[in-house]
Amino acid sequence: MTLSPARVPAATGVRRLTATLYGYAFLDDFVLLYPVYALLFSDTGLSVWQMSSLFAIWSITGVVLEVPSGAWADAVSRRLLLWLGPLLTAAGFALWVLTPSYWAFALGFVLWGARGALGSGALEALVYEELERLGAADRYAHVMGRARAAGLVAVMAAMGLAGPVFAWGGYPAVGAASVLACLASAATATRFPEHRVPGESDGDSWAVTLKAGLAEVRRNRSLRGAILLVPVVSSVWSALDEYTPLLARDTGVAEATVPYLLLMIWTGATAGSLLSGRFERLGTPGLAWLLGGAAVALAVGAAARTPVALGLVALAFAGFQLATVLADVRLQRRIDDTGRATLTSVAGLGTELVTVAVYAGYAAIATRTAHSTAFALFAMPYLVTAVLQGLTRSPAAKARP
Repeated sequence: MTLSPARVPAATGVRRLTATLYGYAFLDDFVLLYPVYALLFSDTGLSVWQMSSLFAIWSITGVVLEVPSGAWADAVSRRLLLWLGPLLTAAGFALWVLTPSYWAFALGFVLWGARGALGSGALEALVYEELERLGAADRYAHVMGRARAAGLVAVMAAMGLAGPVFAWGGYPAVGAASVLACLASAATATRFPEHRVPGESDGDSWAVTLKAGLAEVRRNRSLRGAILLVPVVSSVWSALDEYTPLLARDTGVAEATVPYLLLMIWTGATAGSLLSGRFERLGTPGLAWLLGGAAVALAVGAAARTPVALGLVALAFAGFQLATVLADVRLQRRIDDTGRATLTSVAGLGTELVTVAVYAGYAAIATRTAHSTAFALFAMPYLVTAVLQGLTRSPAAKARP
């Protein structure tokens, strides 16, 4: 059997792309400051109100920069934004440990928020178009699912290493390790292949690109629906993740047991990522059942308030992570080559806005009731979405996932 000459370089190109992507995804989330930065804020003397305002600064930065950065990614090099972003985060983390103060933390969150905006849209667009160029666009769900799994594994590894490193060298040590991970992430991003000519079909400025992308959203109902689905699916559970330590602690376990319960939940989300390729062709009815089942698992697992029942929360997070990847796949397939990063960033903007609303809603609910009740109530948006997905099924939806 003789291989076609065109397939050998294509296979090599896919391997290079995926190896770079998986390494980038891992290093981007291998941040030892993640499990301890709230402790750093508290030990610096910040109040709960001040810490909440820092999270708001982080989210608002993402809201402001999300869409312009996506348009910029279409107008210039996407690879440029992917290596520039981690450098901003590295500078922010260095500020935190070298000059710990409220304003240093605030500037660090602005840099972190800018980094998130630069990568959002640019990464998905680069990966999809490079796979498409290599004739492997049908592997997008599989590839991105594994990339997200690599990031989740990195978070779990950071959780496991943060304790020993902190015991050895305190905040300076975990800060230095986090900065090094960001620098390694930036270096890895320079290895991304990018054969697209910046701005080749998108006008001569990011403003032109943004205007064209938004006009396409207004014209294309199918595209508009796919963009709206992304924040609906991805924002609620990712915001709830910030409160999972409180949910775990309320089951009555010792403080030292909480990290193990969190690892179980993160393992569920990782499994959801790894299943993305297998369920890539899941249609609208299947997505509705997936969201509905995950919502029920979340509500029952949280309401039970036992460590064992958190296994259902892990199962729910697996479903939500899988649905998040599938929603991104659906969006990418509905975008033509024009303004891909811009339109992906529009969906990212929606995610940021809904996430801020979830934070506010969770705070209002959790101040009046238990964390388990708040988690159970936030399963409702997914049940509603599942019902709407079933009701809006169309012939076009039957033909494409």
